[in-house]
Amino acid sequence: MSTIQRNMSLTGDASNHLNFLQKIGTIIGLAGLAIILLSQFNDFSNQGVWLTISLVSITSGILLFSKGSYSGKLEGIKNHGVWFKSVSSRGFWGWIAGISLTGFYIILYFYPGLLGANADGNTGIVGLFDPLSKLLSGNPASQWFVYGTLYTVAILAFGIKFIWKYRHNRYEQLRTISVMFFQTAFAFIIPELMARLNTDNFSLPYNDLKNMWPLNYYAFDSWRVDQFINAQTIGLAFLIFGILSIFVISPILTYKYGKRWYCSWVCGCGGLAETAGDSFRQLSSKKLSAWKFERWMIHSVLVFSVVMTVAVISTYLGYDSSKYWFTKNVFLISVGTFLTLLLTGIMYYKRTELNKTAVKGALAGYIITIAFLIFISFFDLSQIKVNAAYFSFGLNTNSYSLDGALRTFYGFGIGSIFSGVIGTGFYPILGNRVWCRMGCPMAGILGIQQRLFSKFRITTNGGQCISCGNCSTYCEMGIDVRSYAQKGENIVRASCVGCGICSAVCPRGVLKLENDSLDGRISSNEILLGNDVDLMDYVNKN
Repeated sequence: MSTIQRNMSLTGDASNHLNFLQKIGTIIGLAGLAIILLSQFNDFSNQGVWLTISLVSITSGILLFSKGSYSGKLEGIKNHGVWFKSVSSRGFWGWIAGISLTGFYIILYFYPGLLGANADGNTGIVGLFDPLSKLLSGNPASQWFVYGTLYTVAILAFGIKFIWKYRHNRYEQLRTISVMFFQTAFAFIIPELMARLNTDNFSLPYNDLKNMWPLNYYAFDSWRVDQFINAQTIGLAFLIFGILSIFVISPILTYKYGKRWYCSWVCGCGGLAETAGDSFRQLSSKKLSAWKFERWMIHSVLVFSVVMTVAVISTYLGYDSSKYWFTKNVFLISVGTFLTLLLTGIMYYKRTELNKTAVKGALAGYIITIAFLIFISFFDLSQIKVNAAYFSFGLNTNSYSLDGALRTFYGFGIGSIFSGVIGTGFYPILGNRVWCRMGCPMAGILGIQQRLFSKFRITTNGGQCISCGNCSTYCEMGIDVRSYAQKGENIVRASCVGCGICSAVCPRGVLKLENDSLDGRISSNEILLGNDVDLMDYVNKN
């Protein structure tokens, strides 16, 4: 029978020693990983059995470690000694974990043959996953199936760990169950089962059900659009849903709930960051310089994604208006008109909410995009050739037309290096949301909507804040939450993903996630100026 630890210190138990259950969990989990590694050098005869043992061992190890970490402790979140542990404070084991994850991603993305992926028959690690892949889709495994399986197992196992850790908070439990569901069902199992329905004459667009541009940067590539059209009614439904998601569904949900509806409840990237990356959330930089770099970086990626997508779409649209009304020129004019109206509307109706830096950034992105639209209206991008070796470190030596080169560079630099190698491999070094903070174009769009047009904000009660710093420590997006709480100022930031951890770890109930009007909240200006205000009068107005 475990003993209840009644230590109420915010730093919690800073012991560097593992207890019995944690040691057992570590041994079992590492044994599961060892089976996968050994399969690289020895093709097991009963692959299905060994794969099952491996995945069950990894999951069981994580769950046992979690039980050893949180059972017998009082509900409520403390720092749990995160700054005293090597793996969670950029110590030796943190760097080992970061280097190992980064190495795995590099091999996965660029050298799948080293994992055993082979068109003539898989071997090694990829071969070990063949039985599960054939059971679901009827096809041999690929390196992406291996990745998807491990990704899903990580979200499920660490998701249970997360729920156990935040068992005092219903919001955290619900959103974790949500990301576990969407990853398992919509990102893993359903696409694999849909692949069984494909034939030589019919191909369902199964490989990404959400079809959310710009996160799904190939959503409107010619091969993808052809795939939708060839799938007839269901394919057109997917295409229409993708377009509605961008211009209708996503803006409405963001207006009502902020970007959290996607970033913290649906997105697989966010799901992995919140579950497997939870131990590293405190590593996000809170420096002003990091925030400035973040703003320019994420919006530069967003501009690049717009330019790349426009270039790709424009190359397969026709020129003959008598044959097709939606020609290349109509498309370019439509994009330019839409961006002009959007920017004009923001500058007019939201001008008081934009500082000089935001205005300069918006104008710079607009000018670059419009200049590119004018450029491609006069030049045929298919006639301009670019060798991919110049931007892929020699990994790709093929030559592409300019539109294809932009697409390839975006896929390599943003889709692979940033979101994969750095975004996940650097969890133990830069924190768990470095991709979401600085590279995700979807987060960029949703952030702009949240900052300017959303009901969502985090309200604060400065009179109750004791400046413990728990909220800022655990903010994975690098927001200095404490500075807002000390002033009783509402938090309305484009980068906030609404994970709610700042509220969950606050020992005084200072922070609250809201979607309603600001009317009736305590005036932060009055409190900050030290005026003699009747606080009960403000409370009674609620």
